[in-house]
This record gives sequence, C-alpha cells and structure tokens, in this order.
Amino acid sequence: MSLLDQIQKTPLRRIFTNGGDVLHAMKSTEGSFHGFGEAYFSWVDSNVVKAWKQHLEMTINLVVPLGKVRFVFHDPESSFFREELIGEQCYQRLTVPPGIWYGFQGKAMSSSLILNLANLSHSPEEVIRRDLEEIQFNWRNER
Repeated sequence: MSLLDQIQKTPLRRIFTNGGDVLHAMKSTEGSFHGFGEAYFSWVDSNVVKAWKQHLEMTINLVVPLGKVRFVFHDPESSFFREELIGEQCYQRLTVPPGIWYGFQGKAMSSSLILNLANLSHSPEEVIRRDLEEIQFNWRNER
C-alpha cells in the first residue's frame, strides 16, 4: 500500500439558502478530524503552480470553497503521484497525513481560494520545501 492511499477524500455538504449558501468544511466528530492547530486561507491564481512542500508531523485538511484547484501528491518512497481536482463544482475535503509531498495549481478562470485546517500550528522546523523542479512532474498534463 502506498502512502498516497492514506489521503482521504470527503464529500462536503453545501446547503443552498436564499441570500447565500452555507458550505461545510469540517466537524470535530468526523473521523478525519485529528485536532486543531490553525486554519488559514491561501489564494492561487489561474494556472499558477505552488510546489513542493512536505509536513513531517502535521495532518492537513484542504477545502476549496471558491474556484478550482488541482492538488498533486507524491510519495517519497516511490515514483507514484496522485492527483485530485476539487472546488466549487466538486466540493470535497482532502485529508493529507504527514510525510507526503504536495503542490497545487489554480485551475479556475480567476483566482481560487484554499482553506487549510491543520491539526498543528505552523512551525518552520516541521515542514520541508523544495523548488518546483526538484520533483519531476509535468504540470502541463491534464489527467
């Protein structure tokens, strides 16, 4: 079994209401909830790639409430990649355990908004970063 098989994909509830929708992100009663350390939002512009990052201890939960984002995950023990496309039209949460390299690319016509619900607060000693070229992946290919 690859480390990538441990990534959980959870459909999320969108409640359509007059005046504006309600978009669920996470409940503490869900199995993919591993505690709370911090929540932050990140913008990614159309076709821009932000990669590569690996958390050593942190479990992250990625939600895209606005736009569309392609996430690419890489198992450092193999040459395998896993791609997931989530956003407004495919409203889901990706739960990513520590140890997996990942990057992402904006795929909407304009900017996309990513919410990360992490089980730990950010610590520079807990994350490793690599330049885009250091992990070979063709970001131009569409799956």
